[in-house]
Amino acid sequence: MTAESIRNSLKTAIGFLKENPDFARIKNPPATAVLESGLKFRVESPKGEIIITDMAPEVGGEGSATSPGWYMRVALATCDATVMAMKAAREGIELNALEVTVDYESDARGTLGIGDSVHPGPLDMSVKVRIGADGVPEEKLRDVVKWAEAHSPVADAICRAISYSTEVKII
Repeated sequence: MTAESIRNSLKTAIGFLKENPDFARIKNPPATAVLESGLKFRVESPKGEIIITDMAPEVGGEGSATSPGWYMRVALATCDATVMAMKAAREGIELNALEVTVDYESDARGTLGIGDSVHPGPLDMSVKVRIGADGVPEEKLRDVVKWAEAHSPVADAICRAISYSTEVKII
């Protein structure tokens, strides 16, 4: 899709939601991880795509698939990149390069329950963006990135405390 076709689609969607704000809030389809064996899990999307996760042999997995933490980084990188591309299109910018890399450091002791003071999640996270568009000033591209960071749903979920609950059903 071209920047113009993306911009037109976004213009239509924004116009509709401004006129019909009740349609803006949606219940997203759930993701259900199903145990396959050991530490290997399978998730199927509403469209039928399948994701398998597993852990490294050092922690009892088979190492047969990528870990859930990597998919979290994938989710952030692709979400940020998507929102950047959408914002660029809204601004009439035809990107010729966009690459988003997410990196973090963690401490395995947190996941393994070694010490209550060690967090199981990332200790820090960094996002590196390579972006380019012919004839577009650097400041304008930096503004696209900054705007996208503030509007990325995955970044928002990672950075902002949200309501979180767990319901357990024993079968």
